[in-house]
Amino acid sequence: MAARRSRSLRTTIVTSVVALFAVVLLLSAGVTTLLLHRALYAQLDADLRASSERVVAAMTMGMGHGPTGMHGGPGRPPGTAAQSLVLVAQPTGDDLEIVASEAVTLDNRVTELSDAQARRLLADADEPGAGEPRTVTPGDGLGPHRVMATRVEADGSDLLVVTGVPVSGVVESTRQAVLIMIPAGLLSLVVAGSGTAWLVRRNLAPLDRVAATARQVSAQPLATGEVALAARVPEADTDPATEVGQVGLALNNLLDTMESALTARHESEQRVRQFVADASHELRTPLSSIRGYAELSRRDPEAVPAGVSHALGRIESESLRMQGLVEDLLLLARLDAGRPLSHDEVDLTLLCLDAVGDARVAGPDHRWELALPEEPVLVRGDEARLRQLVTNLLANARVHTPAGTTVATSVRRGTEGVRLVVADDGPGVPEALQGKVFERFTRGDDSRSRSTGSSGLGLSIVDAVARAHQGSVTLESSPGRTVFTVLLPVDGPSGAAP
Repeated sequence: MAARRSRSLRTTIVTSVVALFAVVLLLSAGVTTLLLHRALYAQLDADLRASSERVVAAMTMGMGHGPTGMHGGPGRPPGTAAQSLVLVAQPTGDDLEIVASEAVTLDNRVTELSDAQARRLLADADEPGAGEPRTVTPGDGLGPHRVMATRVEADGSDLLVVTGVPVSGVVESTRQAVLIMIPAGLLSLVVAGSGTAWLVRRNLAPLDRVAATARQVSAQPLATGEVALAARVPEADTDPATEVGQVGLALNNLLDTMESALTARHESEQRVRQFVADASHELRTPLSSIRGYAELSRRDPEAVPAGVSHALGRIESESLRMQGLVEDLLLLARLDAGRPLSHDEVDLTLLCLDAVGDARVAGPDHRWELALPEEPVLVRGDEARLRQLVTNLLANARVHTPAGTTVATSVRRGTEGVRLVVADDGPGVPEALQGKVFERFTRGDDSRSRSTGSSGLGLSIVDAVARAHQGSVTLESSPGRTVFTVLLPVDGPSGAAP
């Protein structure tokens, strides 16, 4: 099922208002048409009664019931109807005998009704309850008429007088009213829609400015470093008396809180980094001393017990390992502090050649492959740090894969920069570790490690060095295939010290 497409608040408000206005307009037009129809019929019935009274009065005054007697002078029906009908019938036993039936137009032209028209008119008008106006269609060219039957005595006879007026005027007036209301209603909808859109756009403009401030803040890098959230919602859009002002004021308060929290976080990070840098720097000297004294003791010509010699060897190896850990921590602290890197021209092909050669010596039980282009690949950067990056990637593959694993290193230049790839066919990085493999002190599980494990800083240094050169490092891993890809810009880190 396709997801429902969301609409903006502006579109929703305009659409809702126009739809509501259309419903109200439609109801108003329907009620107006109904009331107009009833009013016209009431007026028509009033004219019909007046016409019937005049015809009856003319007949009772002895003016006869011919065309001149029924329609001339005071007997002529009022109003502007196209024509009027008069039918006079006299009861004869159980039946009614039609005495006269005429249709008279406005210009006093009299036309006699056909026998079928008269019979139909008489039959409908003489039904029970026919004393009230009712609508009858005589047919044979005559449309619907509003008719009324009246009993009257004239010339000693009991007569039934049926008077009728056409309803075509009511129908035409109603039709014209509908024809007028349709374009007027459409024009009203257009005006209402345009006016609502303008008002909504004008009144939601402060909300757009609030959203622009939020977008400006969201575009800032907030993950690391010192963060200054200078963007704020303008004071004119923070009036707590309005809904939009409440949103703007809440956003400003949120930004103030965020800025305070980010400043406190940055200061805390700086203190930790400074502590790590100072501790690493201070530990270098005693560690060198411990290592030196252990080595010196082992070289003493006087014989020492085997246990003491073993202990001195362990002290020397562990101090060497701890010294490497301290050096790594110090390097990370310096990179975190943004220390400028060298901006020399580095031959990455030669650097990889040396690093793979050293890896063959350190890991003879692995198969080492190297794919280099025919032409040297030169980049701008810090040679010592880039060498450490390649060395750490190769050491990671050597330490965390079993013997016989093939480790392939390749370098190539592309349109996006220089790409360095170190791939192996080992067991792969566990899926749970892939998202945090470049975090500090992250170690592989025992099933991947061949030895007692590492400090967990090697890949962190790789990531830090790559980012210091404005590059990146990514990992793709599955059982039997692990690929580390380093992408470096050709021009090296911008703003680096010469």
